[in-house]
Amino acid sequence: MNMPTILVCDDEPHILHVVASKLRNAGFTVVTAEDGREGLDAAREHRPDLILTDYQMPELSGLELCARLRGDPQLAEIPVIMLTARGFAPEISGADGSNIREVLTKPFSPREVLQRVQATLGIGAVPGD
Repeated sequence: MNMPTILVCDDEPHILHVVASKLRNAGFTVVTAEDGREGLDAAREHRPDLILTDYQMPELSGLELCARLRGDPQLAEIPVIMLTARGFAPEISGADGSNIREVLTKPFSPREVLQRVQATLGIGAVPGD
Protein backbone atom coordinates (compact mmCIF):
# COMPACT_ATOMS: atom_id res chain seq x y z
CA MET A 1 0.00 0.00 0.00
CA ASN A 2 1.33 3.44 -0.92
CA MET A 3 1.24 5.75 2.05
CA PRO A 4 -0.07 9.29 1.57
CA THR A 5 2.22 12.24 1.01
CA ILE A 6 2.18 14.93 3.71
CA LEU A 7 3.51 18.47 3.23
CA VAL A 8 4.78 20.02 6.48
CA CYS A 9 5.26 23.82 6.45
CA ASP A 10 6.81 25.51 9.47
CA ASP A 11 9.47 28.18 9.86
CA GLU A 12 10.69 26.68 13.15
CA PRO A 13 13.36 24.09 12.22
CA HIS A 14 12.85 22.05 15.40
CA ILE A 15 9.11 21.64 14.83
CA LEU A 16 9.64 20.89 11.15
CA HIS A 17 12.17 18.18 12.00
CA VAL A 18 10.18 16.56 14.82
CA VAL A 19 6.88 16.46 12.92
CA ALA A 20 8.47 15.28 9.67
CA SER A 21 10.43 12.55 11.50
CA LYS A 22 7.34 11.26 13.31
CA LEU A 23 5.37 11.06 10.06
CA ARG A 24 8.24 9.42 8.14
CA ASN A 25 8.68 6.85 10.92
CA ALA A 26 4.98 6.02 10.52
CA GLY A 27 5.56 5.35 6.82
CA PHE A 28 4.30 8.56 5.25
CA THR A 29 6.10 10.29 2.41
CA VAL A 30 6.97 13.75 3.76
CA VAL A 31 7.83 16.95 1.93
CA THR A 32 8.91 19.99 3.98
CA ALA A 33 8.82 23.75 3.46
CA GLU A 34 10.19 26.53 5.65
CA ASP A 35 7.69 29.26 4.75
CA GLY A 36 4.32 29.73 3.11
CA ARG A 37 5.58 30.54 -0.37
CA GLU A 38 7.86 27.49 -0.36
CA GLY A 39 4.89 25.49 0.89
CA LEU A 40 2.70 26.66 -1.99
CA ASP A 41 5.40 25.74 -4.50
CA ALA A 42 5.82 22.31 -2.87
CA ALA A 43 2.04 21.74 -2.93
CA ARG A 44 1.97 22.50 -6.66
CA GLU A 45 4.91 20.21 -7.34
CA HIS A 46 4.03 17.24 -5.10
CA ARG A 47 0.21 17.40 -4.82
CA PRO A 48 0.21 16.12 -1.22
CA ASP A 49 -2.69 14.25 0.33
CA LEU A 50 -2.61 16.52 3.39
CA ILE A 51 -0.85 19.69 4.50
CA LEU A 52 0.31 20.56 8.02
CA THR A 53 1.08 24.26 8.20
CA ASP A 54 2.03 26.76 10.83
CA TYR A 55 -0.27 29.76 11.20
CA GLN A 56 2.49 32.36 11.52
CA MET A 57 5.15 32.10 8.82
CA PRO A 58 7.15 34.47 6.63
CA GLU A 59 6.23 35.09 2.99
CA LEU A 60 2.69 33.67 3.29
CA SER A 61 0.93 32.94 6.57
CA GLY A 62 -0.84 29.62 7.03
CA LEU A 63 -4.18 31.29 6.29
CA GLU A 64 -2.79 32.95 3.16
CA LEU A 65 -1.41 29.58 2.05
CA CYS A 66 -4.86 28.02 2.55
CA ALA A 67 -6.48 30.82 0.54
CA ARG A 68 -4.04 30.26 -2.34
CA LEU A 69 -4.70 26.52 -2.23
CA ARG A 70 -8.47 27.13 -2.39
CA GLY A 71 -7.93 29.36 -5.40
CA ASP A 72 -6.24 26.58 -7.37
CA PRO A 73 -8.70 23.92 -8.59
CA GLN A 74 -5.99 21.23 -8.50
CA LEU A 75 -5.15 21.99 -4.84
CA ALA A 76 -8.45 23.25 -3.42
CA GLU A 77 -9.55 19.95 -1.88
CA ILE A 78 -6.32 19.17 -0.01
CA PRO A 79 -7.15 19.02 3.71
CA VAL A 80 -5.08 21.18 6.04
CA ILE A 81 -4.17 20.82 9.70
CA MET A 82 -3.19 24.23 11.09
CA LEU A 83 -0.51 24.46 13.78
CA THR A 84 -0.83 27.59 15.89
CA ALA A 85 0.46 29.28 19.00
CA ARG A 86 -2.00 29.80 21.82
CA GLY A 87 -4.25 32.76 21.22
CA PHE A 88 -4.51 32.50 17.45
CA ALA A 89 -7.10 29.70 17.20
CA PRO A 90 -10.19 31.97 17.41
CA GLU A 91 -9.23 33.73 14.18
CA ILE A 92 -8.78 30.40 12.42
CA SER A 93 -12.02 28.92 13.69
CA GLY A 94 -13.95 31.58 11.78
CA ALA A 95 -12.46 30.56 8.43
CA ASP A 96 -15.71 29.26 6.91
CA GLY A 97 -15.37 27.39 3.66
CA SER A 98 -11.68 26.77 4.19
CA ASN A 99 -9.82 23.53 3.75
CA ILE A 100 -8.70 23.64 7.41
CA ARG A 101 -9.89 20.42 9.02
CA GLU A 102 -8.09 20.62 12.37
CA VAL A 103 -6.30 23.20 14.50
CA LEU A 104 -3.52 22.04 16.82
CA THR A 105 -2.28 24.49 19.43
CA LYS A 106 1.43 24.52 20.26
CA PRO A 107 2.87 22.86 22.20
CA PHE A 108 1.58 19.53 20.91
CA SER A 109 3.00 16.03 20.99
CA PRO A 110 4.28 14.32 17.84
CA ARG A 111 1.94 11.42 18.66
CA GLU A 112 -1.03 13.80 18.66
CA VAL A 113 0.01 15.14 15.25
CA LEU A 114 0.23 11.59 13.89
CA GLN A 115 -3.20 10.70 15.30
CA ARG A 116 -4.78 13.82 13.79
CA VAL A 117 -3.16 13.12 10.41
CA GLN A 118 -4.46 9.55 10.44
CA ALA A 119 -7.95 10.67 11.46
CA THR A 120 -8.07 13.41 8.83
CA LEU A 121 -6.99 10.98 6.12
CA GLY A 122 -9.37 8.30 7.40
CA ILE A 123 -6.69 5.70 7.98
CA GLY A 124 -6.07 3.61 11.06
CA ALA A 125 -2.90 3.39 13.05
CA VAL A 126 0.09 2.30 11.03
CA PRO A 127 3.15 0.34 12.19
CA GLY A 128 5.70 2.55 13.88
CA ASP A 129 3.31 5.06 15.40
